[in-house]
Amino acid sequence: MKKKTLILAGIAVLLIIAAGIGTFAVLGAGGGADRERQNTLRLARDYLEQGDFDRALDLLDRLLIKNADDPDARALRDEVVARKKATESDKARAEAEKNRSGQDALTQTISKLGQTIERTSTPPARDTAAEKAAEEEARRKAEAEAAAARKRAEEAELAKKSAELQEKMRAVNELVRKGRESMTNGQYDPARKSFASAQEILPPGEDKFAARTLADIAESYYDGYKRAPESPDGIQSAKDAQKTAQEAIRKDATDARPHYTLSKIYNDSKLPDLAVKELEEATRLDPKNYLYAFELGKAQYALKKYEEARRSFESAGSLNPQFEPAFFNLGMTQRVLRNNDAALTAFRTAVKIKPDFVRAHIEIGRVLFAKGDTKGAITSYRTALSFEPKNVTALRDLGLAQVKEGNLADAERTFAEALAVESDAVTNYNLANVKIDLKKFREAVPLAEKAVAAAPNNALYQYTLGLAHDGAGNADGAIAAYTRAAALDKAYAPPRINLGKLYLEAGFDDKALPPLEEAYKIDPNSLEANNNLANAYGRKGLWDKSIFHYEKALQLSPRNPTIRLNLARAYVSAGTLEKARDAYAELIKLAPSEWDAYFELGKVYASLKDSANARRVLTELKAKKPDYEKRAEVDAILAGL
Repeated sequence: MKKKTLILAGIAVLLIIAAGIGTFAVLGAGGGADRERQNTLRLARDYLEQGDFDRALDLLDRLLIKNADDPDARALRDEVVARKKATESDKARAEAEKNRSGQDALTQTISKLGQTIERTSTPPARDTAAEKAAEEEARRKAEAEAAAARKRAEEAELAKKSAELQEKMRAVNELVRKGRESMTNGQYDPARKSFASAQEILPPGEDKFAARTLADIAESYYDGYKRAPESPDGIQSAKDAQKTAQEAIRKDATDARPHYTLSKIYNDSKLPDLAVKELEEATRLDPKNYLYAFELGKAQYALKKYEEARRSFESAGSLNPQFEPAFFNLGMTQRVLRNNDAALTAFRTAVKIKPDFVRAHIEIGRVLFAKGDTKGAITSYRTALSFEPKNVTALRDLGLAQVKEGNLADAERTFAEALAVESDAVTNYNLANVKIDLKKFREAVPLAEKAVAAAPNNALYQYTLGLAHDGAGNADGAIAAYTRAAALDKAYAPPRINLGKLYLEAGFDDKALPPLEEAYKIDPNSLEANNNLANAYGRKGLWDKSIFHYEKALQLSPRNPTIRLNLARAYVSAGTLEKARDAYAELIKLAPSEWDAYFELGKVYASLKDSANARRVLTELKAKKPDYEKRAEVDAILAGL
């Protein structure tokens, strides 16, 4: 039985499942070319209504390639093109208006903010709560260091002012301090009152001081939003943060902090282009701030500007060689850019700084696995698990590496551990395959059933369920699963091959031929398809077809004694005794212990009236295998020569 390889956990499985569903949706309904055309037009119309113009045009292009005069396809294509142009024009006007109005369009999106936005670098390995907290702590530490340095500079500057001005500035600072304290405690109204009072008494002519004050207030408002993003107070705080930050910029265009605050608001508002612009300005104004460079890299990564993100993360790491998130995200970016060696260096730098950085150890394992170093990958996954024994991502990846190493018993235990933490379709599927390889078919059945229940339209999962039932001796269950797998994927040969094999074993030759012929059309170079199809044609007495497929199977596996023996027998049945003679002789050279080949070759020689060679071969058989089960027949032939 032929199986497919295990599926890698994470985004890879999502792509395979999506491909299976897509194939089913387009091809599984059946009904000929016209139905396919109608389905394609309907799907293109759906994409148009959803605003996915490119996918709609792709579908319509396929129809027009088949028939350039298709009126429905041409009309719908023209409609899509017109709508796309209109939408792009509207976007361009909106962007221009946004730039002219000082980005006031943000306020329209603030009201939609309803949940905390994940702001990491979209890694394949999932964040744990501990690692999220660690990154936030690193961020807070960086901001606290910057705030402390800023305070020292402000105090030095304040000392140079007149006594009266100093008093006014201290009053402003005290009000801001009280406001921030109130905001930290979730007291929004007192915080707003304190901030409003501070803004009212800002000393005239001190624009830099005013800008710093407004930047502090904007930061506090943003913190208030993050405390309760779904609440009316939180949403209002986001608006106040945006407004105050923009006012700070108008007071002093050289202050980087309000640009940073705006970038966080834009990022949370799903406006990555605006976030990047603000972060670029922040890093220009404060090029030594590693946190700005780091956040810029993440925003660029989100926009798939990977080369730019790489440079930003490199800058962040250079500015602060002890900031491990910069090196981790650099590694992730290098992986996207397919620079695996550079990615490995970055991840290893991250774990050197933070030895318990679980996600970095997992990514080291993944890079090593991709490079073919499965032993190194296993070591990295085990290191990750030493810090976090129930990390399901590390367990799943470790199981895959153990399978590749051939450590099936270890993989069986590892996948079982992963399922004990969290049951999912991919891990059930992978463990089912391991059980099948270990011949534990009955144990594989419930695992494959869980995978199928979670993703019933996945042909791979259905096929694996068929393998499990097949091995457990449940032919009906196997046939049902193979049939579903074949229906779900029209280009999937293995379930068709195994269907044909089961029908042959049950003696249903007529039922065996259709799935085997389909399998051969899908994959003409499949050894299993050719061998089983040759068997099926032989059962029907269609020897020319049988010989054709045996010969092709032998080309694919020249040293396979079973195929060569079957081919020789097919030659005998077809009456081409000279070819049979040569096939048997070659088989004996390749497999000197294939005793039936000696016996049948002797009979062929006898039929060809070549008594000398018949006697030689049969005598050799008696000498080499005195207890041959057909000894009496051998003696009878020899007696008649």
